[in-house]
Amino acid sequence: MSAKAERLHLRVDAEQKALLEAASEATGASVSTFVLKAATDAAADVLADRRVFLLDETAWRAFDEALERPAQEVGGLRELLSSPAVLDNPGEAGR
Repeated sequence: MSAKAERLHLRVDAEQKALLEAASEATGASVSTFVLKAATDAAADVLADRRVFLLDETAWRAFDEALERPAQEVGGLRELLSSPAVLDNPGEAGR
């Protein structure tokens, strides 16, 4: 691993800081080491989910066939996606 020359500055509230300190202490790491590891692990997971997925031969064939099929109209989907969502009008929820 190369020498660390870059910095990130974070602002946290007291509750977040206490949580990070407690978790880092529980793992025996410094707060910086704990936060850096947690952040880089989360970043790698996010990017992996967008770049790589593994399929066995049968699943790959089904996936490939689905990609090759022409697009089809899904009944009700266009209407659903053009209708207001429940959260669009929070005051209306539960009525």
